[in-house]
Amino acid sequence: MLSTQLRNEIAERLWVAEQDRSPIEPLTGTYDGIDVVDAYEIQLINIRRRLDAGARVVGHKVGLSSKAMQQMMGVDEPDYGHLLEDMGVSQREPVPAAKYCFPRVEVEVGFVLGADLPGEDCTEADVLAATTAFAPSIELIDSRISDWKIKLPDTISDNASSAGYVLGDERVAPGDIDIKNIDAVLTRNGEVVAKGRSDAVLGDPVIAVAWLARKVASFGVRLKAGDIVLPGSCTRAIDARPGDNFHADFTGLGTVSLQFV
Repeated sequence: MLSTQLRNEIAERLWVAEQDRSPIEPLTGTYDGIDVVDAYEIQLINIRRRLDAGARVVGHKVGLSSKAMQQMMGVDEPDYGHLLEDMGVSQREPVPAAKYCFPRVEVEVGFVLGADLPGEDCTEADVLAATTAFAPSIELIDSRISDWKIKLPDTISDNASSAGYVLGDERVAPGDIDIKNIDAVLTRNGEVVAKGRSDAVLGDPVIAVAWLARKVASFGVRLKAGDIVLPGSCTRAIDARPGDNFHADFTGLGTVSLQFV
């Protein structure tokens, strides 16, 4: 457990790294004893800083939602970060790759909530009842830690390595599709670079959203109507380079694109 002073110092270092696109060495190799509690508090310091500057939380993302990633990190549950309004990017306007340190993209089935979710006792049934639509999405992830050399406290402190998100135009009601059986194909410049299925996320992305609702409740936060939730990637993360044009196609759900310049 770190002191408040050290938490503030780390948050400032991550803030500067993001603003200047100057990655820092892994926190876990620099600060002895940094743990998950420290990491979430560090994340919140920078989120509050952005909110004080006028940003608005529009949802959350779940990370480490595949068993393979959890095993790699040596953990038995996912993690989460915040989605802010100013992190939204457009399908129709290219994103400058130089804005980020080590940008990558992940393919996800986004949830759009139409009602508030319960907190500590949230169930998968509650999630489905509150979800107004699923949407094709791409999460733009980035690491302010050098070369993606991250352990769990590194990524949590860094807003779960989140940097942006885009939703496709299509919306499909939960009753009209099997959320556990959506195939996704990601192309980069017309070449297939990743394939996956929605049940790669804990066997069912709904489980990830219910977990998130319970987890954030412990910090006094509720998932609310209108929120966007990204439950985790259907595929491995793919590096994004200047000039790359990504297109994700979801069976029965639609498409979403993201271009880098």
